[in-house]
Amino acid sequence: MCAHFHAGRPEGLAVEDTQIAGVPVRIYGTGDKTILFAHGGGFVLGGLESHDDTCAEIAHRTRMRLVAIDYRLSPEHLHPAAYEDITAVAEALGPVVLVGDSAGGTLCATLTGTRPDLPILGQVLIYPMLGMQRSGGSFDTHAHAPMLTTADLEFYGSVRGGDPEDPRLVPAKGRLDDLPPTHLFPCECDPLCSDAEAFATRTGAQVTVQMGLVHGWLRARNVNDHASGSFTQIIDAISAFGG
Repeated sequence: MCAHFHAGRPEGLAVEDTQIAGVPVRIYGTGDKTILFAHGGGFVLGGLESHDDTCAEIAHRTRMRLVAIDYRLSPEHLHPAAYEDITAVAEALGPVVLVGDSAGGTLCATLTGTRPDLPILGQVLIYPMLGMQRSGGSFDTHAHAPMLTTADLEFYGSVRGGDPEDPRLVPAKGRLDDLPPTHLFPCECDPLCSDAEAFATRTGAQVTVQMGLVHGWLRARNVNDHASGSFTQIIDAISAFGG
């Protein structure tokens, strides 16, 4: 699916594969402000290639440098491997805007909920799992939604391992009263939508529900006008934190 929807990179965009703090990363662009991007995939799938065109477009449109992190995946590397990777890179980079989709959004939120000492300018979380709510609302209404079901969520959680009370695993268990500015972009037709809305109510985060869209809709940003408009909202939110 990633290969089918891959839109290429903007012409002339500088791209470099390297390591930061021993973690593989791909750097896009050369702006003065930095985005630290964590990809989705349930902590099981995804990587630098799966989100290559998305990261390239974000860097190009925000005019910011974007560092995409190739964190370790489960089940080969159980929790807290992914958390350790993003923490090491964030410590090395200095001030950043955190951006992540799905599991990547979850990973960003665990970092901000456990490391308030880090210079995080803001975070933009796209259809993340935050652990505020696990039943009712969209968990029932969209339990069998396209792209992500409640059964999928159970599977991904079981594969990653870890203690459900660990704030490095579940954002809702972190320090929610000391978060950086946060903008959530859940989607309506997704079991996780109510979870994000509950997190926003608890923390005061800004939330923009993408109506009519399903989990993983970022893939359609260049083939669907509605998704394209939603992606522009995300670009604007990232740019605002980096301004």
